Amino acid sequence: MQRLDRARHAPLARVLALAGLVLLLQVPVGMVRGVIAERDAMRQVARAEVTGLWGAEQTLTGPWLAVPYRTELEIEPDVAATKARPRVTRTSFHLPERLSIEAEATSEVRYRGIFQVPVYLLKARLRGSFAKPVFDETSAGTVSPLWHRAQLGLGVSGVRSIQNQAELSWNGATLPFSAGSGVAGSEAPGLHVALPGGWEAQRYDFTIPLELRGSLGVRFAPFGRQTRVDLRGDWPHPSFQGAWLPASREIRDDGFEARWQVPSLGRNFPQRWTGAGRFDAAIRDARFGADWITPVDPYRMAERSSKYAILFLTLTFLSLWLFEVRVGLRVHPIQYLLVGAALCLFFLLELALAEHLGFGPAYALAASLVVALLAAYAAAVLRRPGRGALLGGGVTALYAYLYVLLSQERYALLAGSLMLTAVLAAVMAVTRRIDWYDTSD
Repeated sequence: MQRLDRARHAPLARVLALAGLVLLLQVPVGMVRGVIAERDAMRQVARAEVTGLWGAEQTLTGPWLAVPYRTELEIEPDVAATKARPRVTRTSFHLPERLSIEAEATSEVRYRGIFQVPVYLLKARLRGSFAKPVFDETSAGTVSPLWHRAQLGLGVSGVRSIQNQAELSWNGATLPFSAGSGVAGSEAPGLHVALPGGWEAQRYDFTIPLELRGSLGVRFAPFGRQTRVDLRGDWPHPSFQGAWLPASREIRDDGFEARWQVPSLGRNFPQRWTGAGRFDAAIRDARFGADWITPVDPYRMAERSSKYAILFLTLTFLSLWLFEVRVGLRVHPIQYLLVGAALCLFFLLELALAEHLGFGPAYALAASLVVALLAAYAAAVLRRPGRGALLGGGVTALYAYLYVLLSQERYALLAGSLMLTAVLAAVMAVTRRIDWYDTSD
């Protein structure tokens, strides 16, 4: 019995027992991570409900000209002498020579319970010009454009969120849009307008004013031979995404301005083609725009901070054990577990408070509560208030350093590695005279 008691207090056995407690406490840490994932999933559901009613991320594609034409099919030469060539109707798509989009977004925050969703009202004006569509003769015969069936189409991902009765200004004439993509034959939602006949001009100018509601972000497609997009918004935290970044941008506390200049040579689809849907994938890949983001995502930050739980537990337990070694006190495993429970509770407090206060204030308040609890408890366990204050100061330094790691994501790996190196050096210095083979009480 005496030998077992000595083995229990041996330095190596004590360290191994504390390592077992750290592994045991990964169970509540995993449960906290489950709560974080569950709350994040609830946020996604709330976001889907708001965007479903208000409008999701909007994508403007176009405009384009869709001109049906008749042409003769090729047949075998020996048959051509005795049989007339069959004629078929196809659709040719033509993109504008010049496309300029001026868009301004007015933002607000909608709530579903405690969850926030940034939404906006986008006022856009699309202007530019088309060259008169050209149809080359084929080896099979002539091409006959059906000008009276020509249409102009515009892709809008969320047509339910359009707020105005959009009208097309076409070479001075005003034409109302109709719902659907028209002869484009695409399943993507959009608008179209039948164009008047009499295509005598070589250039056709257009203007399309559009108001629509959206949320989370907006995208544009570079349909012009030269595309220019000017986007302004009052959301202070934009994130520019897509195939092209802005040629110039300015982000202020009261909003942002961005400008894109995209030549047709940079995209992977031509200026004209035949057949609907041929370049849908290339068009999707060429989109660009901005996202309305929250600068500090409490769920992502809470999930990242929980990854450091094992480090907090290890360093705090190590500090208590060093008090045992240096002062000659004995801390019971149950007391270690209570300290570990307080450290695990921090991550739950951090998440719960962040949903109401924001991540920064929530982190500070949760850390203050846990540090105060640990300092008071350590003062009783270690039998001196100064020792409790010393442990509380060490935990405070850990929380401060963790906040730096979370805030400076770019240098998190470097800062974390340096901290671990410093901690290892300190532990090696403090424990350099310990006899790890000692089994005495």
